[in-house]
Amino acid sequence: MAFQTKQDHVAEILRERIIAGIYARGDKLKQADIAAELGVSITPVREALQMLEAEGYVQGLAHKGVLVPELVAERQQEIFDLRLNLEQELTLHAIKNMAKTDLKLIQSIQKQLNEAIQNKDINAVRTENYRFHFKLYELAQRPQTLKFVRVLWAQYPFTRQDKTSSRPDTMRKEHEHFLEQVAAGNEAGAVQAMLDHIKSGWKQLHPDQ
Repeated sequence: MAFQTKQDHVAEILRERIIAGIYARGDKLKQADIAAELGVSITPVREALQMLEAEGYVQGLAHKGVLVPELVAERQQEIFDLRLNLEQELTLHAIKNMAKTDLKLIQSIQKQLNEAIQNKDINAVRTENYRFHFKLYELAQRPQTLKFVRVLWAQYPFTRQDKTSSRPDTMRKEHEHFLEQVAAGNEAGAVQAMLDHIKSGWKQLHPDQ
């Protein structure tokens, strides 16, 4: 992803950390600490947090500062349904726009994901999974849909669906199956593989459904 501004870059780092669980639900994010760690001034951090608040990744509360909000269980079914619809569209358009160099880049992210799984580094697994999906979805060139999906990911319980030891390896197999379908030129098969992947994560959360 080509970042146009410092706040875009900071925002993406913070998104990844929230999805990965590096910043847990309920954690307070201190602007000064983030700025010092990333080597930037307070201004891009403040602007990044404003962006993320609009997307639902953080919440500003009076007298408490900026927090990573808790998830609302009652919204999960609707969020899952929306993910299926919107990520299907992004996947389809991404495949249509994908060049060989794009596929190689996504394959390289998958390689990093596989290494994180092998090392049992769950934070890195979640981070690389985020990068895999959004590098793919950016190729769709549908910025409004991409924005909506970012909002949905902010409210989805990724850190809960991989509690079992089998989830990371299942994720690996599902990603690789998707990539195999793309490489083979099977557009319909690739889209279905992505839908099956999203459904598999939901099933991990709701085994009785």
